[in-house]
Amino acid sequence: MKELIEKINAEFEAFATEANQQAEKGNKAAGTRARKSALELSKLFKDFRKVSVEESKK
Repeated sequence: MKELIEKINAEFEAFATEANQQAEKGNKAAGTRARKSALELSKLFKDFRKVSVEESKK
């Protein structure tokens, strides 16, 4: 579970960096990378939910 949380944190940092570049500098490529990170985050959050439910049943 710690590994999954670390992946989520790393992906969120990447998302925040790219989103800021798009918002502040108008970097269109950064927007594409931010959207890709957002999709990856949604997958990681779904995995986290599954793991969290399994852990709570123990």
